Amino acid sequence: MAYQTETLLHGQSGLSARLAALTADLRARFARRQVFRTTVRELSALSDRELADLGLNRSVIRRVAYQAAYEV
Repeated sequence: MAYQTETLLHGQSGLSARLAALTADLRARFARRQVFRTTVRELSALSDRELADLGLNRSVIRRVAYQAAYEV
């Protein structure tokens, strides 16, 4: 009688694989949030004239930052 053993990538199985996936997901979320916050901060620091030169106004800063971070 023969049997086959399944090997997962990087030798991880069960709980350790789930924890690795969770850690990777949290890091990705944190990185996206940082992009959002940085974009909002930088655009908010511009004057109205500079924003107008970019074709933006203050009411769209959060939308532009969201698109930069989450709609890649």
